[in-house]
Amino acid sequence: MSRFTDIEIDPGIVKRAARGDARAHAVIYRAFATPVYSLCLRLTRVPSNAEDLLQDTFIEVMRSIPGFRGEAALGSWIRRVALSKCLMFLRSSWHSKGQSLEDDWEEGPQGRQQDLSRRSSIDNAMDLDAALGALPSVSRSIVWLHDVEGYTHKEIADLMGKTESFSKSQLSRAYQRLRPLLEQVENTTCENPIEGLLPGGC
Repeated sequence: MSRFTDIEIDPGIVKRAARGDARAHAVIYRAFATPVYSLCLRLTRVPSNAEDLLQDTFIEVMRSIPGFRGEAALGSWIRRVALSKCLMFLRSSWHSKGQSLEDDWEEGPQGRQQDLSRRSSIDNAMDLDAALGALPSVSRSIVWLHDVEGYTHKEIADLMGKTESFSKSQLSRAYQRLRPLLEQVENTTCENPIEGLLPGGC
C-alpha cells in the first residue's frame, strides 16, 4: 500500500479546513503533496502532467472537504481523489488521440518489451518504476491499482468505467509482459506479484 494511510492529520485540522481555513489547507497540502505527486507520476510517467494533476487533486480536495465525513481515513480519501484525476486524465488523453482503452495494449514500440526482457536478465534488481514504465498507460494503472493500492477488479472497473473482465484481462496481459521480472519473486510469499518488486520486497 502507499504512504497515504500512514499520514495522520489532527481531526481539528480537518474541521478547520472544512470551514475554509487557509492554514489548515496548507497543513493538509504539505502532508500529502509528495505521495500525491508520486502516485500521479507513476501513472502518467510525465513530471509536468504529474504536477498538473497534483494541483487538480488539491483543488478538488479543498473544494470537497466540507463534505468529508471521516468514514474513511483522510489519506484514503485523498488517494482516491488523486486516482480519479489520473484516470480522467488518461481517458481524456486516449480520446484526444482517437483511441479507446481497449487499444491501450498496442501503445509504444515493440522494442520496449525486448528491452525489458534484456535488461531484466542482466539486472535482477530492476526497480518497479522501470518495470511499470514498459507497460502501456492504462495497463500500468491497473497493475498499480490492483497489486500496490489493493483495489479489487470491481473497484477498478468502477473507477475506469469499464467491466471487471476488462480489468482482469489487462492485468493478465501486463503480467505476461512483466513475466521475466515476476519470475524473480515466484518463490516468495508475496500475495501479489508486483509486491515482490517493490523496494524492500514483501
